[in-house]
Amino acid sequence: MTREVDRNGLPNTLAEGALPPKPRIVTSKALPLNKSQWNTKELPWRLTSDLTAAACASGLVSPLITIIDRAIIENASGRVALRTSILNSVGTLFTRPHHFLKSRPFLLISALYFGTYLTANSIDTISSTVQCQSPSSTTAGPAKFLATTGVNISLCLYKDSQYTKMFGPKPSGLVSPTRPVPRASFALFALRDSMTVFASFNLPPLIAPILPLTQNIEKQISRASAAQFLAPAGIQLFSTPLHLLGLDLYNRPRVSWRARVGRVGRDYLGSSLARMGRVIPAFGVGGVVNGGVRKSMMDIRL
Repeated sequence: MTREVDRNGLPNTLAEGALPPKPRIVTSKALPLNKSQWNTKELPWRLTSDLTAAACASGLVSPLITIIDRAIIENASGRVALRTSILNSVGTLFTRPHHFLKSRPFLLISALYFGTYLTANSIDTISSTVQCQSPSSTTAGPAKFLATTGVNISLCLYKDSQYTKMFGPKPSGLVSPTRPVPRASFALFALRDSMTVFASFNLPPLIAPILPLTQNIEKQISRASAAQFLAPAGIQLFSTPLHLLGLDLYNRPRVSWRARVGRVGRDYLGSSLARMGRVIPAFGVGGVVNGGVRKSMMDIRL
């Protein structure tokens, strides 16, 4: 029996009548696609929690802040003494609450703090979604500072321009209450608000670990809560002169700088204490309520 050769001249080792083997198909495993690692679980509910927490916090703190802001501006303009203005507003709040709660001053303050808290909450939710973190986690990065500061300053500058016109100097032949607020006042107000926002949203997580709290104190209040109260209040010692100078530039457009420094020094102590009393509910109590409501709502579904 002679061996057959194939067409290439090589020996054919297949037995007669045998079928050639089927070609082997080599398959490669498909590489997995890069799936998104974003944490989008219950995202609509998380956004609802952000909005509800902001509404609760702003609604709680706005009445007191409205009273204090009005009193500081009326006192700085010489229209009404600080104590008298506070007593008048408190009387209106308790005797005619419907009138107080639908007034323009109150609505301006409510919009300011609702927008500020909602922005901070939204940045936290965006960060936790993109970085696949716990939904109730918070961030203290530059994105939060820039976004919150931008919204807060924009709303606050508008509020301040309206408050300054409403509660500034009484009309006279020399001073018109409807004249525009100077750009220098806006710049001072913007710097003031940047300091307050930084101390309210970014500084507490940084100073909380280094606060000199004893174990007994920590049983009563956490480091995070203590920092949330102390940081915004302490910064008022440095931001209040900016606030008073901005008001004086509007109230007395044609006085010397020596007179301005004297006016700022005269009103500094009372206004600093008043602004501390204002910022503690605004970003201290309000911050704790905002964070607590947000976390509680998220814990319900997540």
